[in-house]
Amino acid sequence: MLTLLYFILILGVIVLVHEFGHFLFAKIFGIYVYEFSIGMGPRLWHHKKKGGETDYSIRLLPIGGYCALAGEDPTEESDVPKDRMLNHKPVWQRFIVMVAGATFNFLLALVILFAIAIFWGAPTTDPVLTGVEDGMPAQVAGLEAGDYIQKVNGKKTSTIDDVSVYIQLADKSKPVEFQVKKQNGEIKTISVTALKEEIDGVTTYRLGVAFESQIRHSVGAVFEYTFVKMGSLFKQMFITVEGLFTGDIGLNQLSGPVGIYSIVGEQAKSGFENILYLIALLCVNVGFINLLPFPAFDGGRVLFLIIEKIKGSPVNPKTEILVNNIGFFLLIALMIYITFQDVFRLI
Repeated sequence: MLTLLYFILILGVIVLVHEFGHFLFAKIFGIYVYEFSIGMGPRLWHHKKKGGETDYSIRLLPIGGYCALAGEDPTEESDVPKDRMLNHKPVWQRFIVMVAGATFNFLLALVILFAIAIFWGAPTTDPVLTGVEDGMPAQVAGLEAGDYIQKVNGKKTSTIDDVSVYIQLADKSKPVEFQVKKQNGEIKTISVTALKEEIDGVTTYRLGVAFESQIRHSVGAVFEYTFVKMGSLFKQMFITVEGLFTGDIGLNQLSGPVGIYSIVGEQAKSGFENILYLIALLCVNVGFINLLPFPAFDGGRVLFLIIEKIKGSPVNPKTEILVNNIGFFLLIALMIYITFQDVFRLI
């Protein structure tokens, strides 16, 4: 029950912040807002001030939300004055409204990472090995505590996160190639073949390397961790999206609401700090994905704005609606597929 509560609160906060970004700048630019909703599906609660224009609501399914703006649909017929409709606003104002949601997600992630560093200390992020297990492939190949990992399989690494991601993406049937800087300054390339093990019927691959961050409390360390970690989360998203296109990452490796629910349960056992970090991670994920130039995402709408700016006139409304509808149905199909994958992993 506690996991469910955390799950609802986490998604609620992320959606609230995202939609509030759209809402705030819509109001600033004088755009008429029909509804501000947290959640999807049947409405559980709503409130509209007497004489007000916006209906504030909470809906049953905590997996999304929306800020319904006048003029979002280019073919919409409404009594709202034209100068208060989104599609009649200058391109630069529409652009800001579209990217504001993701921007607010990024700002929340930044604030959370800063808070973590303030209250729990700022972990080091340098990709330095703090230990290798005796007799494991890493030690046998020549990796040692104190080695600075410069590259993994030719990919440059600047944080522990980089090393972890590239190891996870590596072809397990082949050796993992590490370029390391030894403590004496020597640069070496070391190949490590992972040890394949079966644990409770699950195949795992172990290298035997360990990274243990040191916790710092100085003001400089707090700011360094906040911005380095934020950059690291962005880089992970770039690597993930690139991996999806190159085939290094399969769709069955992605997680939807069910998978997130499972992760929330695990993080909740590890303490409030990990819950906060999960929110920051999901904020970056949601913001980044929303800015991808895919129909039905904010990035898709931004793409249409860029095309409009280049050609000097709006894209045909029917074409825009058709493309967005196709994108929406593809997105729903993807979510259904990922949800089934999440369920099968739990069984």
